[in-house]
Amino acid sequence: MATLMRAVHCPSALLSDGWATDVRLDLAADGTIARVQPRCTLPRSPDVLVLPGPTVPGMPNLHSHAFQRAIAGCTQRRGPGSDSFWTWREAMYASLDRIGPEELEAIAAALYVELLEGGFTSIAEFHYVHHDTNGTPYTDSAELSWRILEAADTTGIGLTHLPVLYMTGGFDGRPLGPRQARFGSTPGSLLELIERFASRMGPRHNVGLALHSLRAVPPDALQHAVSGLRQLRPGAPIHIHIAEQTAEVDACLATRGTRPVAWLLDHAPVDADWCLIHATHIDPTEATHMQRTGLVAGLCPTTEADLGDGLFPAVSWVQSGGILGVGTDSHVGRSAADELRWLEYGQRLFTRGRNVLHWPGHAHTGAALWRAAAQGGACALGRRAGAIEVGAHADLISLDPSAPGLTGLSGDEVLDAWVFGGDTHLVSTVLVDGAVCVRDGRHVARDPIMQRFRRVLQHLRK
Repeated sequence: MATLMRAVHCPSALLSDGWATDVRLDLAADGTIARVQPRCTLPRSPDVLVLPGPTVPGMPNLHSHAFQRAIAGCTQRRGPGSDSFWTWREAMYASLDRIGPEELEAIAAALYVELLEGGFTSIAEFHYVHHDTNGTPYTDSAELSWRILEAADTTGIGLTHLPVLYMTGGFDGRPLGPRQARFGSTPGSLLELIERFASRMGPRHNVGLALHSLRAVPPDALQHAVSGLRQLRPGAPIHIHIAEQTAEVDACLATRGTRPVAWLLDHAPVDADWCLIHATHIDPTEATHMQRTGLVAGLCPTTEADLGDGLFPAVSWVQSGGILGVGTDSHVGRSAADELRWLEYGQRLFTRGRNVLHWPGHAHTGAALWRAAAQGGACALGRRAGAIEVGAHADLISLDPSAPGLTGLSGDEVLDAWVFGGDTHLVSTVLVDGAVCVRDGRHVARDPIMQRFRRVLQHLRK
């Protein structure tokens, strides 16, 4: 990746207290912001990067299954019966048959290139493929985690790695099926993997724990894993899929006598370090209890639409002060602006109103969504990001001032135009930890990474 810059100059930038002009950002050796100087004279120095246009904090992506990028757009053929999340899941399982370490690394690197070009500067990788194609552990049990780390380092994206605990095939405790054999793990194996990963981390990395779902993690294993993580890495992020499908809610009611989110909040030490992914089917009581913990609601609008999941009650969540962020999950969408647009549009269709997600003091919907999701996503990743301020990672997106869609616009109008204008070519420059990853809209290492990705796709799709 590119060398870390000593300083950055922005013609305009969205700071924590609003937009400012002629902003100079001095960077520390670890890629964080050491000083913010608005109304600063344009520098004349080769080690100061002058960004081209309006600059905003990069968007953290709080939910990713990198390997699923290989089937994005390829599951749209209707079967003999009705299609649903559950039929899609079988197609997703089948796609893993040919994905080994080399393939996973190539897919993840290509995905991270696309995400960086789409305005995401860091990723939470919800990583549940641990073993070889027949379920046999690799000689190095962390083999596939190292491949994710290598893909992140090759592309420059910030990485929060979340190894996933996955033990059972349902609430009734049935064993994993043959197609789930690659996912099997125990609290002990996961905690060991987390400890090993932490020993290799650099300034751009973090590690936490993911619980696949309540149906995949027995109650005693959940307690063991969470308490073990708290001893290893206090304050590390914890993520879980929950209440994505009504079938999951029904099964939880049938076996545990309560709804999934209600059960989790009653039986686990949920706090602000947690991120509940999807949480689509919650009732008002569950929503209220979620908000009291300070957790992040992790929403994946393009994937949730593709899978027919339903709609999270985002309007009431926001109005009550809930924290949210966005992720690309199965990667049918790979643009930060797309996820925010789908988030708002889903709520518009449901409420039959316009500009329905809003925060006090922020009249511009696109800009308010960006601020909220960037800050919520940073919380979910355990990464000081999502804002341009001293101490934060220098994760920056600079837009192309020559783009027709931005003509005559300034301040929050720029983010409104990016999120809702439908122009996919507005990103000019992307920095992660002060290093340039995208220049003139293209990742600096795009060509060789995409060539390798194409070769892998040809192999997988034979």
